[in-house]
Amino acid sequence: MKILVYIDLQNGVPTSLSRELVNGARGLVGSGGTVDLALFGADASVAGDLGADRILHGAAPSDYTSARHGAWLDRAIDESKPDLVLLGYTTSGLDLGPAVAMRRDLPLASYCAAVRPGDGTVEVDSSIYGGKLVSTVSAALPAILLINAGAFEEAGASAAGSAKIVELAAPDAGAEASISFIAASTPDPNAIDITKASRLLCVGRGIGSEDAIEEAREAAELMGAELVGSRPIVDAGWLPKERQVGKSGRKVKPKLYLSLGVSGAPEHIEGMGSAEFIVAINTDANAPIFDHAHVGAVVDVADFLPAFKEALGKKAG
Repeated sequence: MKILVYIDLQNGVPTSLSRELVNGARGLVGSGGTVDLALFGADASVAGDLGADRILHGAAPSDYTSARHGAWLDRAIDESKPDLVLLGYTTSGLDLGPAVAMRRDLPLASYCAAVRPGDGTVEVDSSIYGGKLVSTVSAALPAILLINAGAFEEAGASAAGSAKIVELAAPDAGAEASISFIAASTPDPNAIDITKASRLLCVGRGIGSEDAIEEAREAAELMGAELVGSRPIVDAGWLPKERQVGKSGRKVKPKLYLSLGVSGAPEHIEGMGSAEFIVAINTDANAPIFDHAHVGAVVDVADFLPAFKEALGKKAG
């Protein structure tokens, strides 16, 4: 089996999800298969330690556009002729996967949490309805898959420079001209960096009301944690954007992650699923967050917070 992995870049280096995909691809192909990487807009050396057989490199401008990277990805697929193309279920994956699948008339599966290749087919488990249901589907090879964060383990560095580098021919200029890069926005450098916190207390819509935020903040201070939130909390204006965890926020990996009233949609799990120890508090016993938590309790956050603060206060005293 041959797998082509699209490498998503952040600040010029492969994202942790890209590392997960390469490690997952290595496991899927086994000792007799090959793993190619599609890398555009950065020097090929940034992916040299990922453990691939080949790096299909495109000397594209570093500024990402879906038209540009889509054209380069077509070039990589022509060169690789893979059985599977893996992209992360990210903004760039959603940009590229469906468009390339349509152009090449290939089956596409999204929200993939598990992948099982067969004889000329692939079977995947997809998280749907916010992770409350799992849909198992199969497709003929070749196919394109958009993979959820956490579906595979992230691998450490392998032997640097062991992959063969293949320089791809540039696509037609017209293929890149339909979309133009305007500007990129970056976070405020003076804002809190939640990715460096060893303990996080995360509040979701189950917190009830904005009035409960201050009580959660007090609990976070007592446990030596930073207060963060899921997207609904940030969208409501109850916490600033730099404290959002998830696909459209920040990806974190603290030693302790305490979630209060967080349902655990795939977009949120993408941001915190690699935490060392996850504690979930939710009134819904079927909330997807419990599938990822190490410890969980079906409790109303309004009842839990006062008791939790009292216990923390006694311990501190």
